Amino acid sequence: MTYAKLDDSQRKSIINDLYTIQNKSFQDIANLYGTYANKIRRDAKKFNIPIRDKSEAQKNALKTGKHKHPTKGTKRDDSTKTKIGTSIVRFWDNMDEQELNQRKILAKKNWDNLTEDQKEYMQKQANNAVREASKIGSKLEKFLHQQLLADGYRVEFHKEQSLLNTKLQIDLFLPTIDVAIEVDGPSHFLPVWGDDALDRNIKYDNKKTGLILGKGLVLIRVKQTKEFSKTRALIIYQELIKHLQKIKKQFPDKDNRLLEIGD
Repeated sequence: MTYAKLDDSQRKSIINDLYTIQNKSFQDIANLYGTYANKIRRDAKKFNIPIRDKSEAQKNALKTGKHKHPTKGTKRDDSTKTKIGTSIVRFWDNMDEQELNQRKILAKKNWDNLTEDQKEYMQKQANNAVREASKIGSKLEKFLHQQLLADGYRVEFHKEQSLLNTKLQIDLFLPTIDVAIEVDGPSHFLPVWGDDALDRNIKYDNKKTGLILGKGLVLIRVKQTKEFSKTRALIIYQELIKHLQKIKKQFPDKDNRLLEIGD
C-alpha cells in the first residue's frame, strides 16, 4: 500500500516503528512507501515523534553502513597531521567572540545534560590526571623534554636543585646554558582546587621564581591554558627554541631573565 492511502494512525505507527525503533531514515521509509522524505519528516513532527538531530543522524548512517566515515582507515604522515592540527588551532584562536560564546553555551548545555554519575566520573578522572601529572610530569613537560633531548640539549627532568640553601624541583633544567623551565598548568592561575589552594600555589611560584633568579639562572615559565595537543605543544616548543637560541648567543642581564610563553 502506498503512503498516500494510509490514514494518520497507520502512518504514525509506521514512522514510530521504522524510524524510532529500527533507526531507519526518512528516506528509507519514503522509498518503502513510494513517497518523499520531507513528507515523512513533516508527519513525524505532526505526530510529535522526536526527530534525530544532524549529529545523531550522521552517527546512525555510519553505524548502519549507509555512509562511510570520511577519515576512517586513512593514514597520514606526521607532517600532514601537524598541518591539520595547526589549521584547527588557528581556527580556534581566530574565532570571534560571538562564535566562541555560542560554543561555550553549547558546551555548558552538553555538560548540564549529563547525568550526575557521568559528571562525577569525568571530574574524578580530571582530578586524578592533574594529581598524577604533579608527580611524574605533565604531557607538555614530557613532550618538551623529549624534543629538547632530540635537539641535543642536556636536560635534567624534575631533578631536585639546591637554590640558595633551599631544595626545590625544577620541571626542566638546562645546566649547560643555565636555564630553568617551569610548566604551569591551570592550577597555577585558576582556582582548580579552590581559592586557598590557588593562593598557596601563587605564593610558592613567586618564591620559586625568586630563588631561581637569585641563583643567576634564566627562568622560562610556560603557561598552559588549554588541554594538551601535539600541535599546540609544537607551537610552544618553537617559541621556546627561539628564546634558547638567543640565550645561547647572549646571556641576558639580570633584569631580563624571567620569560613567559604559552598558549
